[in-house]
Amino acid sequence: VQLIESGGGLVQAGGSLRLSCTTSGRAFNIYDYAVGWFRQAPGKEREAIASIRQSSYDTTLADSVKGRFAISRDNAKNSVYLQMNNLKPEDTALYRCAVGPTANKWNYWGQGTQVTIAS
Repeated sequence: VQLIESGGGLVQAGGSLRLSCTTSGRAFNIYDYAVGWFRQAPGKEREAIASIRQSSYDTTLADSVKGRFAISRDNAKNSVYLQMNNLKPEDTALYRCAVGPTANKWNYWGQGTQVTIAS
C-alpha cells in the first residue's frame, strides 16, 4: 500500500492549508483503517497530531492543534484530510499520514508533505 500526501506549501501565519492523504496501487478502502497525521520539525521528535478511528468518524486531536486543525474522511475519494487553520510558525514541519488496523498500530506511512509557515 502506498500512501500519498499532498497539500503542503508555504503560507503566512494565520493562513490555512488542507492536507490530503490517499492511497495508490491495489484496492485499499481507507475507511476500514485508522488514519493518523504526524509531523516532525528539524531537531524535534515526531508528534502525533490527529487521528481518525477505523470504520468510524471519531477523531482525536493533540492539544497543540485543538481548535485549529480538523481531521476528516471522504469515502468517495478514499481520502483523509487534515484541515489546518490559523497556522503558526511553530506548525512548520514535515507532515506525514499513516494507516493501520487501529490507532497506534501504524503499518503504512507516506513520504510526507512539507508545511512552512512564515511569520
